[in-house]
Amino acid sequence: MTPLPASSSDRPMPPVGHFRLIIFDCDGTLVDSQHNIVSAMQGAFGRFGRALPSPEAVRRQVGLTLEIAIARLLPGENEATVAEIAEEYRVIVRALRAGAGLTEPLYDGIRDLILALDHPDIFLGVATGKNLVGLEHTLALHGLRECFHTLQTADLALSKPHPDMVQRAMAETACQAPETVMIGDTSFDMEMARAAGATAIGVGWGYHQAEELRAAGAHEVLAAPGDLIACLQTLSSSR
Repeated sequence: MTPLPASSSDRPMPPVGHFRLIIFDCDGTLVDSQHNIVSAMQGAFGRFGRALPSPEAVRRQVGLTLEIAIARLLPGENEATVAEIAEEYRVIVRALRAGAGLTEPLYDGIRDLILALDHPDIFLGVATGKNLVGLEHTLALHGLRECFHTLQTADLALSKPHPDMVQRAMAETACQAPETVMIGDTSFDMEMARAAGATAIGVGWGYHQAEELRAAGAHEVLAAPGDLIACLQTLSSSR
């Protein structure tokens, strides 16, 4: 006789307390893609004769939908030109991807963290300013695509800091806000999480400073990926 599957009460407890949905930002959180982003943005600006934005200025916009990011870098620019620059950016990125020129290394400790979160009662998600094609490519490149249950991207949802991405992830996994945590490196991620009623956790290895993350509502800011599980256990037991 085939044994019955273990009941939920027989399973080991998740390593993260009551949290069931853990959503990660991508650029600046899972992978360090700033070289690609800065290069493509400067290339697109140069194609249209605009002054090249500094690397720091570009990093400040990472996570936003592309058109919004460009409009913030070019205040007062007309909408049509912003759209043209955005399309040129996409052309450059597609060429880099096709030629294996994209450089998006995982941050140290991320792979081990994702594998440590493999538990039947935990859903993993991504909420990112990338489009879906770009995100799928990044996750597949690192052999992590099958680890994630919900992918929320700029071409499918409203831009951060609107809570749409987190709300969609919760709907897809049937999780509630108190069970959900958003992990990211920018103030946009923290504001999005807070607006959705989720727990907001910042990371100290990305593109915004820790004090900015706290000012934007981060419940905690991690020094390293390996600190996440203990952080979630502490937050879970305190609520």
